[in-house]
Amino acid sequence: MRIRWFGQSTFLISGERTVFIDPFGDMDVLAGRGLRFDYPPIEGVEADLLLATHEHVDHHAVEVIGGSPVILRSTAGTFESPVGEVIAVASEHDEVAGTERGPNTIFRFTLDGLRLSHFGDFGQAELRPEQRKAIGDLDVLLLPVGAGPTVGGESAAAIVRALRPRLVIPMHYGTEAVNFLDPPDEFLAALGARVERLNESELEVEQLLGTPEDPTVALLAPPS
Repeated sequence: MRIRWFGQSTFLISGERTVFIDPFGDMDVLAGRGLRFDYPPIEGVEADLLLATHEHVDHHAVEVIGGSPVILRSTAGTFESPVGEVIAVASEHDEVAGTERGPNTIFRFTLDGLRLSHFGDFGQAELRPEQRKAIGDLDVLLLPVGAGPTVGGESAAAIVRALRPRLVIPMHYGTEAVNFLDPPDEFLAALGARVERLNESELEVEQLLGTPEDPTVALLAPPS
């Protein structure tokens, strides 16, 4: 299985099927607010399944993905899809029950025998027990760590310790392309796990899997 990072929370996961998560489109709207978002546009990508965790501009541009994907968008429940069952867990984008930034969906699915979860813009103070139970055991966790509108630092590290994945891929953090998020340093220090700093924006999952007791954190290079 290969995972390609397009920046922010945007990924293409390729195995026996292809899953695209949280596509962004034209981000010029942010410039008027003094926010920089300079990741390359998403072009020439097709998928079998398209997931959008919530309805913010950097996560829901489903029109940029080609093919005829099944789309699961910003809703909780249990769904059948081209990759089998998808669990969509209700969560919030903030620490005040979604009253500031709205709802967020945590997606959980299995591809090529590996259990994956993408946390979107999870912003709760902590993971609730019922959410932990719904997510279940994981191999791969894609988790925001840049603080601000989402978890970061110790809060993100606590989620990793609760879920015990074999591979953690940080996302939604500050890079040279964005100026409104923190870098991943505080999260990495709080977790204290083994970190693989990659020179490209893609990885081969099976080569980096650790164990629940000793997970690997894979820090992908931002796309350029």
